[in-house]
Amino acid sequence: MKNILCSGVAAVALLAAAPAFAADLAQQQPYPTKAAPMYVEPAFTWTGFYIGANAGYAWGQGEGGAGVVNLDPSGFLGGGQIGVNYQLNNNIVLGAEADFQGSDIKDTYAGYESKMDYFGTVRARLGYAFGNVMPYVTGGLAWGHTEVNDNLFGLSSDKTQVGWTVGGGVEYALTNNWTVKAEYLYMDLGEDYYDSIGYKTGLTANIVRAGVNYKF
Repeated sequence: MKNILCSGVAAVALLAAAPAFAADLAQQQPYPTKAAPMYVEPAFTWTGFYIGANAGYAWGQGEGGAGVVNLDPSGFLGGGQIGVNYQLNNNIVLGAEADFQGSDIKDTYAGYESKMDYFGTVRARLGYAFGNVMPYVTGGLAWGHTEVNDNLFGLSSDKTQVGWTVGGGVEYALTNNWTVKAEYLYMDLGEDYYDSIGYKTGLTANIVRAGVNYKF
């Protein structure tokens, strides 16, 4: 009888200690949990289409007949551009851009006047991406609507001349969608014959402008 009582007391003690043991075991061996996923911001890329606007200033030199009568047009300009970039794995950026500019580029001397009221370019671009900064070189076709007048005799002649342009600049990405740029272009429209002055006349121009683009 004494043995039965002792066994019963031992069983009760074990049953009482079991929850505490189980709790200690749970604390000592917690279930593994997964770490919260880390957010990694995607790297900026120049790849994509874009559209934008620009404004600047140009100063030029008359060629041919315009040079003979000292016509060196200069003035302000403004317009828009559209283009596309593709960034390679080695950070080289290939692109193409077309722009259209309205302008007040003109000069008057001794009764003669030369002016260009609008022009545009279609250019290739080659850049290198330093993250969100991209210096680039550019070049291609240029065209412009020019007019040469002899105000003394009331003679006027206008043409759309086609030539070439080359230059460079740097573009900076403010966000994944908005960029700003500063650019220089040298433009040569060649020479063409103008009845109003009786000479072949042309125009070369230095163009500096700043712009903003929205990248899709």
